[in-house]
Amino acid sequence: MDSQRLPSLDFFRGATVMAMITVNNPGTWESIFAPLRHAAWNGCTPTDLIFPFFLFIVGVSIHFAYRGKKSDGLSRRNVVKILRRTIIIFLLGILLAWFTLPPERMVDLDRLATLRIPGVLQRISMVFMCCSVMYLSTSWITQVRTAALLLVGYYLLMTLVPVPGFGAPNLEPGTNLAAWTDRLFFEGHLWSQSKTWDPEGVLSTFPAIATGILGMLTGQLMDRVENPSERVSWLFLFGLILILGGLAWDMAFPINKSLWTSSYVLYTGGWAMQALAASHWLIDIRRYQSWTKPFLYFGMNAIFAFVASGLIAKILLRTQWTTETGTEESLWNFLYQHLYASWMEPRVASLSFALTLVLGFTLVLALMYRRKWFIKV
Repeated sequence: MDSQRLPSLDFFRGATVMAMITVNNPGTWESIFAPLRHAAWNGCTPTDLIFPFFLFIVGVSIHFAYRGKKSDGLSRRNVVKILRRTIIIFLLGILLAWFTLPPERMVDLDRLATLRIPGVLQRISMVFMCCSVMYLSTSWITQVRTAALLLVGYYLLMTLVPVPGFGAPNLEPGTNLAAWTDRLFFEGHLWSQSKTWDPEGVLSTFPAIATGILGMLTGQLMDRVENPSERVSWLFLFGLILILGGLAWDMAFPINKSLWTSSYVLYTGGWAMQALAASHWLIDIRRYQSWTKPFLYFGMNAIFAFVASGLIAKILLRTQWTTETGTEESLWNFLYQHLYASWMEPRVASLSFALTLVLGFTLVLALMYRRKWFIKV
């Protein structure tokens, strides 16, 4: 493949970011359609596919971005660029966590001492760094072996190693080895909804790196197979094998997003490969591209869209005033109640609110796209 930038990859990235914004910003968390919820623990909903899809795309993008630099290996220039991007993405994640604090507490050292350190962007930065270094310094077969070692090693750790303070190995919330590791490294800096473990925690980041490796291997496969029809067929076949492998492993190591289990890596990686194959066939090969523009807007400014949408949501939530009844109300709730919930069925209203945010960003990103404003990190 000669193209440095695949329209299908930008489309896939953009669709994933649009989905991220939609599921992260319902009008109210009390009224959500079932497919837009995460699985309570074990299992996988469509929403649980979104984050691994993005990490898979990170891996594919690494191949197309660095294939021309592979001969340079880990040169000083390449390492500096990788570290720079890693640090920026990580700090953007910390910024989003910091921005959740009330204005008067944003410089409060006691509150800063409990600021959440793990997070979505933080995990993306770690996966990007590890996969980039691996891509530039190893062969594809070493990458396969590394992914296998990460997945099998994680499975053995989680199912065979006793949990300090709890005893026998288990996969339950808060008492498993990954949760213990989260507390060991980030006690007091974990996800506020759990406090005792983090869905983007330390130990579960290792199998997440394997998700990125699957993306890198997919990019290399797309380059090696010259015939377009064969390329798509191989992607669909390997995707199916991964899905079936994930379902088989689920019987011993349940598919679980919060733990990022090895079966979850295979299952979601397989669906990501299927989605990319379908996008590649429709957009790059069959050239059905006229309808993809809104997705490209998000795909070519993905990190900006994710961070900016998070900041806007937090601004709407923290802008509050006292109502006539003496209760506190946020601008978010005011807009939701008066513009949507007042005349729509609750779940439809909640989804419509999120889609309005996506539409607003579509207009902004369309302007940026036309003016060629692409924010790189």
